Amino acid sequence: MSRVFREPVDLQQANELSRNTLIEHLGIVFTAAGDDWLQATMPVDARTRQPYGLLHGGASVVLAETLGSSAGNLCVDPANQVCVGLEINANHLRAAREGVVTGTARALHVGRTTQVWEIRIENEGGKLVCVSRLTLAVVPVG
Repeated sequence: MSRVFREPVDLQQANELSRNTLIEHLGIVFTAAGDDWLQATMPVDARTRQPYGLLHGGASVVLAETLGSSAGNLCVDPANQVCVGLEINANHLRAAREGVVTGTARALHVGRTTQVWEIRIENEGGKLVCVSRLTLAVVPVG
């Protein structure tokens, strides 16, 4: 897919918008971006593990929704439109017990009223931990 973001991604600004939110609480940090993809990391630690010591599936979904929603909003004029989640699914394919996972959101469809993003979450060895698909509604501001 060619360029979908309205302008180059300012990772510092994306991380500043995350302050005092669930995103910051879970340690999610935006780390890289291209013309049609956005990437972030999340630690596998006490904040993101379930009681059995594995990465909590809900934490993976938070990472996926954060990436897809953030990427979607980079495609619209924020003065006129905002992207909000309609549906998300996630397939948890491999356990992670420690370290850092990296999620990458890529646009599958960027339309006038809906967007669809695929988010792949990998462990430090590059193995797929979770794959998710997020559908966003593009709605007018106000």
